[in-house]
Amino acid sequence: MAEKPVSYSDDAALEGLALRVREHVIRMATDGGCFIGASLSCADLIAHLYTRVLRVAPETLDDPDRDVLLLSKGHDVPALYGTLAELGYFPKERLENHLKTSDHLYWHPNRNLPGVEFHSGSLGHLPSVGVGIALDAKLRGSSARVFVITGDGELNEGSVWEALLVAQAHGLDNLVFVVDRNEFQANDRTEAVTPLEPLLPKFEAFGATALAVDGHSFAELDRAFRSLPLRKGKPSVVVARTVRGKGLPSIEARADRWFVNFKKEEIDGLLAELHGGARTQITSAPLVVR
Repeated sequence: MAEKPVSYSDDAALEGLALRVREHVIRMATDGGCFIGASLSCADLIAHLYTRVLRVAPETLDDPDRDVLLLSKGHDVPALYGTLAELGYFPKERLENHLKTSDHLYWHPNRNLPGVEFHSGSLGHLPSVGVGIALDAKLRGSSARVFVITGDGELNEGSVWEALLVAQAHGLDNLVFVVDRNEFQANDRTEAVTPLEPLLPKFEAFGATALAVDGHSFAELDRAFRSLPLRKGKPSVVVARTVRGKGLPSIEARADRWFVNFKKEEIDGLLAELHGGARTQITSAPLVVR
């Protein structure tokens, strides 16, 4: 007998999904490592989008009227991998192939994986791709919507703002930018590198309608995404305030834990910490860019 599909309309079920996604992210932070901080910050957001917002499923990936999600901050792909695997887009066992040459689970999204709509690499690239897909949907009379997840540090790229100018010129109210606002970029704070605030008025000035929510509150995310489009005839922007490294107090909001390659024994400790255990004593040296 086939398993009954899980309903994620219940917050407890969705919290369980996000927890499992974080477990996958942590396990991918060894044998080469991953960008764990930003992946953990957007785990709730990606899990919420795929279960309560996006009109897409493993069996509808070829439907031209499906919703499309583009992970422009592609280094957060462990959270996307974990979500897609949990929801049946590909077997969870494949996550064990992270960074192996025998598979396609690399540090950035790869279209060879079911559910990955477009590859990413250079930051600021996918907002423009999203504009093109949204414009195509409009011209076809399709109900498809396009969601582009960006990082806040990524907003330093001028191409993000150029894409918004084109989106508002064409009235792309089927386009949604979602900003993972964890206030860090690489190993420094965004406001120390190139200040972004006041962020919402900037998006409004470029022709979008924008609002800010708690990116770890499913109730606030529900209210925001149920209101789409935020204004007819305009692209929408949802700024999700998040915590880098969410779920692991030992690395939360730490500038030096943006990319990590933990030892296997540290992974075991971090998984225990995720489930309420003591903070993990980390000995692996952080990656520091100067």
